[in-house]
Amino acid sequence: MNEKDSLFQFPCEFPIKVMGKNSDALYPVVSAIMEKHVPGFDGVLFESRLSSGDKYLSITVTFTAQSRAQLDAIYLDLNGHELVLMTL
Repeated sequence: MNEKDSLFQFPCEFPIKVMGKNSDALYPVVSAIMEKHVPGFDGVLFESRLSSGDKYLSITVTFTAQSRAQLDAIYLDLNGHELVLMTL
């Protein structure tokens, strides 16, 4: 699929939800991956939430996505990390 066939019009605000076990290490990992792929990292918004039993942590990262290739690279890096259980 090329950019013209995408459901998104870039640039656009885009949220990514990252879920993992509740660990102090998860936030820095997500932050480092986002900083690697998002120019102007200062505009990235992070929100976190613990599961009801405090076993899992979800981090929603909202940023201005520039392209489908950028999103694919972010998802690939996030899903490839051992601390990340799932992304949406």
